[in-house]
Amino acid sequence: MAVETLSPDWEFDRVDDGSQKIHAEVQLKNYGKFLEEYTSQLRRIEDALDDSIGDVWDFNLDPIALKLLPYEQSSLLELIKTENKVLNKVITVYAALCCEIKKLKYEAETKFYNGLLFYGEGATDSSMVEGDCQIQMGRFISFLQELSCFVTRCYEVVMNIVHQLAALYISNKIAPKIIETTGVHFQTMYEHLGELLTVLLTLDEIIDNHVTLKEHWTMYKRLLKSVHHNPSKFGIQEEKLKPFEKFLLKLEGQLLDGMIFQACIEQQFDSLNGGVSVSKNSTFAEEFAHSIRSIFANVEAKLGEPSEIDQRDKYVGICGLFVLHFQIFRTIDKKFYKSLLDICKKVPAITLTANIIWFPDNFLIQKIPAAAKLLDRKSLQAIKIHRDTFLQQKAQSLTKDVQSYYVFVSSWMMKMESILSKEQRMDKFAEDLTSRCNVFIQGFLYAYSISTIIKTTMNLYMSMQKPMTKTSVKALCRLVELLKAIEHMFYRRSMVVADSVSHITQHLQHQALNSISVAKKRVISDKKYSEQRLDVLSALVLAENTLNGPSTRQRRLIVSLALSVGTQMKTFKDEELFPLQVVMKKLDLISELRERVQTQCDCCFLYWHRAVFPIYLDDVYENAVDAARLHYMFSALRDCVPAMMHARHLESYEILLDCYDKEIMEILNEHLLDKLCKEIEKDLRLSVHTHLKLDDRNPFKVGMKDLALFFSLNPIRFFNRFIDIRAYVTHYLDKTFYNLTTVALHDWATYSEMRNLATQRYGLIMTEAHLPSQTLEQGLDVLEIMRNIHIFVSRYLYNLNNQIFIERTSNNKHLNTINIRHIANSIRTHGTGIMNTTVNFTYQFLKKKFYIFSQFMYDEHIKSRLIKDIRFFREVKDQNDHKYPFERAEKFNRGIRKLGITPEGQSYLDQFRQLISQIGNAMGYIRMIRSGGLHCSSNAIRFVPDLEDIVNFEELVKEEGLAEETLKAARRDKNKQWRPVRQHCVCRSCGQMILMASRCACGESCEVKPWKGHSGFLNCCLRALVTCVRVFHLYLHRSWIHFCLSHWKFSAYAMYSQQIHV
Repeated sequence: MAVETLSPDWEFDRVDDGSQKIHAEVQLKNYGKFLEEYTSQLRRIEDALDDSIGDVWDFNLDPIALKLLPYEQSSLLELIKTENKVLNKVITVYAALCCEIKKLKYEAETKFYNGLLFYGEGATDSSMVEGDCQIQMGRFISFLQELSCFVTRCYEVVMNIVHQLAALYISNKIAPKIIETTGVHFQTMYEHLGELLTVLLTLDEIIDNHVTLKEHWTMYKRLLKSVHHNPSKFGIQEEKLKPFEKFLLKLEGQLLDGMIFQACIEQQFDSLNGGVSVSKNSTFAEEFAHSIRSIFANVEAKLGEPSEIDQRDKYVGICGLFVLHFQIFRTIDKKFYKSLLDICKKVPAITLTANIIWFPDNFLIQKIPAAAKLLDRKSLQAIKIHRDTFLQQKAQSLTKDVQSYYVFVSSWMMKMESILSKEQRMDKFAEDLTSRCNVFIQGFLYAYSISTIIKTTMNLYMSMQKPMTKTSVKALCRLVELLKAIEHMFYRRSMVVADSVSHITQHLQHQALNSISVAKKRVISDKKYSEQRLDVLSALVLAENTLNGPSTRQRRLIVSLALSVGTQMKTFKDEELFPLQVVMKKLDLISELRERVQTQCDCCFLYWHRAVFPIYLDDVYENAVDAARLHYMFSALRDCVPAMMHARHLESYEILLDCYDKEIMEILNEHLLDKLCKEIEKDLRLSVHTHLKLDDRNPFKVGMKDLALFFSLNPIRFFNRFIDIRAYVTHYLDKTFYNLTTVALHDWATYSEMRNLATQRYGLIMTEAHLPSQTLEQGLDVLEIMRNIHIFVSRYLYNLNNQIFIERTSNNKHLNTINIRHIANSIRTHGTGIMNTTVNFTYQFLKKKFYIFSQFMYDEHIKSRLIKDIRFFREVKDQNDHKYPFERAEKFNRGIRKLGITPEGQSYLDQFRQLISQIGNAMGYIRMIRSGGLHCSSNAIRFVPDLEDIVNFEELVKEEGLAEETLKAARRDKNKQWRPVRQHCVCRSCGQMILMASRCACGESCEVKPWKGHSGFLNCCLRALVTCVRVFHLYLHRSWIHFCLSHWKFSAYAMYSQQIHV
């Protein structure tokens, strides 16, 4: 209305139309340039982040996530609007039930499956304390109560669906029909009902295979009996125990006895108050059976084929529907029953979730025992034999499958890169969208096939308790890497994929609308009126209206239900219906592409098969060329974390996460990082010590592993940390080299060379140790030698000329030495008082040795021989030129050996020679103590100024041109301070320490008396020192001050120490 009230003056002049168009084009171009620049800027930021974060992605930790799932806030009542009110109600009810089933299924898969599966995890048997089992079950009771409510809700939904379908397909011809159902098959409803039955069946399988849960439940019931006998001890009121016991019995009967699925199908579906009749409704029974056969026909054609999408899950639902049909109507189709069992030859087992595997033959035989009797035992036995054969064949063909899928996935990734990198041409836009759609679907199909192989093979080995070969483990781990590579590819190009998905869904919706439009025109052109034709037309209009909008799950569900009605009466030709079904399947896949890919690539099942991880790491270590695949494996291991967050048996799920994290890191350290560190260290050592005769290291003979590839990996993200292999190995080498260098400083050059080699060969940035290349010559301590003087004189040899002790032998690479500097260092450390103690102690030792010496010399055997030899020497000394004959000495030595030898083969003469050496060593040690004391004194007084050559401060101040106050101070110090110092230092007893003189020149220490006591002398010295520092800014060593303070205690130092700033 507002536009009509505008006056004609507001209309644009036709002359300006061209200029407005040009202006608009310019603005669009500018806007396009801005978008391009902004996109390139964001891409640069993304590349920068990729370099710093690494190649591993994580949907839970990434700061930005892109969700492709279409979403709208319209309700079913708003979407389902046609003029046919009855049809609206039917579609609305069925759509609401299907949505309810999807919600229940999602809740079961995320919450209840994981809560049950992870019960008892996170605590080993060794760490479990008595009573922990009951505590865990006590925490788990609330979860079981929630599961009970969930199961009850599932029962109600199943009952409602059966009643709603039975009410639509009425066998009573007298009763009015809601809509004409001839040719109408709500196959979607039965598929959703099968999904809900699969959920109940899966819960049964999880609980049935959970031994820990059942054991803890039994222990908890025993605890409850103990509480029942003495409630006051546990602080529980007795009247509350009986209701709780009844509640536990209810939980046990409903959940833990394996009757969840059975109780559902055994419900009383016939209304007792004269409502809906189910078991006697022949029309509904025929429709039920027809729908099961139709779904099975579609599943059987695709099962086991490369184009399989979700047929295995539907097959489980078909088996559940078949058992439900038998339970309600008590009729069985033997041929169809046999067809269901024949599928076991194609698919011997199906993974329901995680490590829970399901055998269809066992299920059908158990639930329908009457039908099993009709089959011979050979056919049933053949199924089990085929299962073993399948596992053997799969183990043999795994390596070939890995090679094939490696080629397939690699070529698919190249197609993805080429298609997504190519610019779209407007003239071939539809073709480009079709090719992109096919590539996306192909990637999903590869992911589904690989995931199925991994889960089925691993779970079959576990279920049948058969050992898996290392070759099979390596092949399966390779498939896991390919699976995560597919997910990585979709995630890495998520921006382009998101843009393409929105266009592809619109293109597929356009194709579906064209097909529906053709059928709609065909119906309208037929002028014959009937209620059935009206329902068909209303259904087509509903499907057409629903497709004109976002491709949400609700809209696609409504279209599927509407087409169940709209395809009757041959509104679609055969060549039109099949393409429409294909388009709708593609639309389902593309609309939920991200979620479906994520579901198929989810490797949460690896938690139950983590025993293969050490073998995988060993293989990665042996084949370092493919080290980059570690990123994919850790991404697969990280998939377990969201499922663990639903654990309810511990105080917090963080405990379970910490246990898992610790276990994986221990395996990684043991089987990869520690081995890598030791191998690198070994290689560096062997390379540095090539001059030694080592093992053959010819790479053409012994092979060679390029371990440097591990250090080119980006940090691996796992939990809340980054695993940086380069940093880990660098830290290990730094730590090892540093510690070993501190132990043996003489090897510093070797480890320095190894550091340089690590940088050159492996690119490791090592840290310099900054350790000294030699030790401070402290040597052995004097007190330690004194305490062990008997050991010292026997183990060390004395060099008389150089005054140095050298160790006789050593187990190390070096020999210890002791010289004058070592002794001086010890005296400086302990003080000069140790000199007298050491000398006295050594003299006591010598006293004992000389006693042994005299005892040996006065021995009759020795003394007589010596007297005899002296007499002989005196007789022949003139003839032998005063030399003792060598032959006589040998004869004397042989005579001594006849007296006896020690167990070490030493004679008394050898022992006597050692005794003399020890006496000489002890005397040499005393001599070294004296020399060390002189050395220490000379070092202590080297900073004392020469008092014969006094520096004239006044002249130096004048030369430097310092301030007048400084000049006055220098003049005053010259006239008053230094003269008494010299007189005092020459004449007092302390002058002996400074001038190294025993007494003064005049011989009397009291001739010059300028001060009383030593404190006056030190007072003067400190004043002179302060003046020197102030005037000349010289760096004076404080050793002089410290030397003086160690001999004289005075209070003046505290007064002047504040003024000395050297």
